[in-house]
Amino acid sequence: MRGTRLSPRLRTLPVLGLLAALLLPLGVTAAPGATAAPAAAPVRIMPLGDSITGSPGCWRAVLWNRLLDAGHTDIDFVGTLPAQGCALAHDGDNEGHGGELVTRVADQDLLPGRLAATRPDIVVMHFGTNDVWSNVPVDRILAAYTELVAQMRASNPDMRVLVARLIPMNPSSCAACARRVVDLNAAIPAWAGATSTSRSPVTVVDQWTGFDTATDTYDGVHPNAAGDEKIAARWFPALAALLEAGVPGGPDPGEPGDGDPACTASFRAVSTWQGGYQAEVTVRNDSSAPVPGWTVRLAPAGGARVTQVWNGVLTTAADGTATVADAGWNGALAPGASASFGLIATAPATSTAPTATVTCTAAS
Repeated sequence: MRGTRLSPRLRTLPVLGLLAALLLPLGVTAAPGATAAPAAAPVRIMPLGDSITGSPGCWRAVLWNRLLDAGHTDIDFVGTLPAQGCALAHDGDNEGHGGELVTRVADQDLLPGRLAATRPDIVVMHFGTNDVWSNVPVDRILAAYTELVAQMRASNPDMRVLVARLIPMNPSSCAACARRVVDLNAAIPAWAGATSTSRSPVTVVDQWTGFDTATDTYDGVHPNAAGDEKIAARWFPALAALLEAGVPGGPDPGEPGDGDPACTASFRAVSTWQGGYQAEVTVRNDSSAPVPGWTVRLAPAGGARVTQVWNGVLTTAADGTATVADAGWNGALAPGASASFGLIATAPATSTAPTATVTCTAAS
């Protein structure tokens, strides 16, 4: 959705209409069969996160106008949420859900539907503040990041992802939050390096350095006007660089059956006990083509090891990484369809809440 500020291309339309009105009385008409050159589709950018991004997340308004002023007029901020109260005119669509945990979005498979509704080319992600507040372990947050990036690539194999080192936190009700966000930020660059690909790069944007909760937030967590300016200033060069380099167009949604088959997988703990747990993995076809079969690679965290699987065929490597193939009868998935398999894992007595990194590969 565009904001109230029109791009130069849109501003030319009334002028073209006036020229047509002036030329027609003179007998000047378009050549038979002549058609206007198709306009390039705008680059679709999804701001993704929690209340720092969406409630109201006025750094998005600052960033939008800075991009336009720099000549990046053919852009479209997208999301299933509308603008939420910023005075500065901008394209307010976003995916910043107040109170949301990135681990919840991954565990409950919430992102694929939002991607399908908006089809972004670039995702700008500042996500995990509520997880830090809830004392979710760093490895579980990073596993959720991995899951979300896999879902983004299933939506668009050329997806560009900008991921933030989070702004500092110092809420009065959470003395440990300041340290926890430092721990998460320290792990993000290595995660991004391992997750990035040449086709779908993941770029870290440092929102931490130079941000002061005393002067740049109104409550130790959410940015004030000064904080909005700082956040926009950090996103701008990274986002402008992607726009200047050119973003490949996302795959044409086409008709069912077009494109390559692709799948995503999500992990959910069902129950735990001393020394082990039961979990469920859901495999989903997020492409527009049928998936004839699937294989999930599952790396349990905290020293856990998968010992039993049902509704799938298990192979376990020496390092504990499990590979689970479909059972045959549940391998074929129509677009949007899903299948699940269950598992039992052993875990050290000191292990934290069950988490795992899961990826899915569709048979061709």
